[in-house]
Amino acid sequence: MCKVIGVTESGFYRWHRNTAKPAKRELLLVEIKNIIAEAPENRNYGIKRIQTALEQRGKKVSLRTVYRTMNEGGLLHKRRIPHGITKATDEEQEAENIIKRDFTAEKPVTKLLSDITEVPCKDGKLYVSPVLDCFNGEIVALEIRDNMKKELCVDTVKQLKYRYGNLNGVILHTDRRSQYTSDLFRSILSRYGIIQSLSSTGKCFDNSRMESFFATLKKEKLYQIPTYKMTKKEVKTIIYRYIFGYYNTIRVNSFSPGGWPPSVYRKMCEGEIAA
Repeated sequence: MCKVIGVTESGFYRWHRNTAKPAKRELLLVEIKNIIAEAPENRNYGIKRIQTALEQRGKKVSLRTVYRTMNEGGLLHKRRIPHGITKATDEEQEAENIIKRDFTAEKPVTKLLSDITEVPCKDGKLYVSPVLDCFNGEIVALEIRDNMKKELCVDTVKQLKYRYGNLNGVILHTDRRSQYTSDLFRSILSRYGIIQSLSSTGKCFDNSRMESFFATLKKEKLYQIPTYKMTKKEVKTIIYRYIFGYYNTIRVNSFSPGGWPPSVYRKMCEGEIAA
């Protein structure tokens, strides 16, 4: 037979042995599926996040190879862009934008971001008010209510004070919605020694990292439920579990060196755990 097809006998048997071995991309696909299976929300991982997760496990693979493998395995998903509710106030005077789109920080709880997003539910709307730490992307405070009155934002800051104590000199950046420019909100910041930074009117990119978190929350969790078929109580529980049980502690984070989850990276920097 080897003479008929024009190959050597050794070459034929070498080819035959290799056909019994799984292809490299098949083995890679198994590893990728294992990563996705580690948490329900990991099915939202795209090629870059999968590549980072593989690197954390000691396997370096090109982005192109990850793309091909995920494409062959039917693991790629369409990108969905959510729409926020950020609206400019009618104030003519714009407060100084202290951070000027620099969303980095050298230490935890020194530069923070906050905003509000709404979530439609079967029995009304929920309003989510988180605080994000620029140091590691960790959500360090969270309030969820069925209204977006200024007390929602005030109580978010109070929670921050309760958890971290001294906030003197900490910068808190938000947009210019009326809740953040109210006398009540500004008075609580002044009492705690927090420095207020405000986005320019109508410029959502001035708080783009906070907007990015909302996009992640909605794309990876809320759009997939869907929330409008669930009660506010159910959705509120899901949001808390996603943020504190997954986003802060498990999810690969593109903002942290090495892609480590926010709380893991913070503990590594504090020397509590080894890299």
